[in-house]
Amino acid sequence: MNAPHWHLAINHLPVVGVFLVMLLLGYALIRGRGELYGVSLGALILLALATVPVFFTGRSADEVLMELPDVDDKLIHLHEAAATVAFIGIGVLGVVALAALWFARKLPHVSRGVAAGVFVLAVVEAALLARTANLGGQIRHPEIRPADSASKAPAAKDGHE
Repeated sequence: MNAPHWHLAINHLPVVGVFLVMLLLGYALIRGRGELYGVSLGALILLALATVPVFFTGRSADEVLMELPDVDDKLIHLHEAAATVAFIGIGVLGVVALAALWFARKLPHVSRGVAAGVFVLAVVEAALLARTANLGGQIRHPEIRPADSASKAPAAKDGHE
């Protein structure tokens, strides 16, 4: 397996994982299930850690894809920029979740206010990850590109169309 293969195999974990944990944390907040706050925060920490290999295999995949003649470099750069923002975002989310667990370690559970704050961060991060995934999919799937660009062929590497 090469870098793009590994990247494609593991990149769904943070995208789907953060979304599912966000739903779990939302459920816990609505139902007042404080015991699920800690579980959700722990899962967010693990997802932040799991995003590290996703990000770095993406960097290696970039190098391979840039050599292919039918790949639009602009799409790769858009995906890469979105991935950098999402990577920083999940790092912040993971650190906030870790701090929340650390400060609540002697309490029965994390406070509802802290859990709500983490929930808001998780919603933002889920959106960042979804945008990054969508941009990544557009690199090799022209059928999901916006209508105005779906019919255009990728720009040729030598600048001629």
